[in-house]
Amino acid sequence: MPHAITWFEIPVSDFARAKSFYETVLATKLNPMETPGRKMAAFPADWTKGDLAGAITQAEDMKPSSSGALLFLNCAPDLSAALARVETAGGKVLLPKTEIPMQNAGFMAFIEDTEGNRIGLNSPS
Repeated sequence: MPHAITWFEIPVSDFARAKSFYETVLATKLNPMETPGRKMAAFPADWTKGDLAGAITQAEDMKPSSSGALLFLNCAPDLSAALARVETAGGKVLLPKTEIPMQNAGFMAFIEDTEGNRIGLNSPS
């Protein structure tokens, strides 16, 4: 199994606000997706190269949460830049940049997005 994760969806209540938040924090553009019964925008990924992918999703059956599964988004090469944009984009830093206590595992941080989701960020430096 090359990756344990193949796809993720981050539940959102206010689609435009959440899209703006993730585009600002990650300094990228999310790509709108046509999906029946769901409003979605995908994080950039090249599936032909085996990239992992996911999206923000607004749907009746999905509710933002600060508990449950914890997703980590890649902020390579250094998550400091993304963390610096969290609060100005409307989120909160819950755990500042912290070294992961395993050799050469890099750094992590926890944030709360504009929808109330707890999200992890990580990078090698």
